[in-house]
Amino acid sequence: MPSRTEDYEVLLTIGCGSYGKCQKIKRKSDGKILVWKVLDYGTMAEAEKQMLVSEVNLLRELKHPNIVRYYDRIIDRTNTTLYIVMEYCEGGDLASLINRCIKDRRYLEEEFILRVMAQLSLALKECHGRSNGSSTVLHRDLKPANIFLDVKQNVKLGDFGLARILNHDTSFAKTFVGTPYYMSPEQINRMSYNEKSDIWSLGCLLYELCALSEHLPGKEEGSLCRRRQGKRQT
Repeated sequence: MPSRTEDYEVLLTIGCGSYGKCQKIKRKSDGKILVWKVLDYGTMAEAEKQMLVSEVNLLRELKHPNIVRYYDRIIDRTNTTLYIVMEYCEGGDLASLINRCIKDRRYLEEEFILRVMAQLSLALKECHGRSNGSSTVLHRDLKPANIFLDVKQNVKLGDFGLARILNHDTSFAKTFVGTPYYMSPEQINRMSYNEKSDIWSLGCLLYELCALSEHLPGKEEGSLCRRRQGKRQT
């Protein structure tokens, strides 16, 4: 029997965005704490709807200890609302952790940084070369706000809203998406790119975890793009 919104109790709202919100919920049948993304697809453009469908399909396929686990989806067609039920990450996201460190004027411990990088590498390995022979998945928006921590401080890679599937007959993507601070030179220069762009973003993240500031910081996107002109992946 398909799940209903009545099967869950809303505990609190974690955050809000342009199309919806993220809420902490409790599954009434067993008391399990989860989260759901509440998205109003009625106001979305067709391309955004397709992106949403892609994210749900990806979440259903990706099963790895370091990737946020998908549980269920509920579609309320009357109110054009989609509920995506996922794993609750008690430790919050890396962006919040970095901001707290900056405020407290303290650096992250080396052991923690190494664990984050190792677990993220495993998550990306699952995306880029899945053992079941499925297509390669590019995350394309790897940044602190999309990396979560569980109660034991283990990494959970999430937010696959900008992810792209490369089929077996396709080696490169071309769409200009992502967050400029973490985009590879190929993406910035609107060139073809592949899974190596996620690895570039991983390197930018490593720099930020160590220095508590962005790699090649620029006040404006244009300034950042100019500073990356000529740089290429190796």
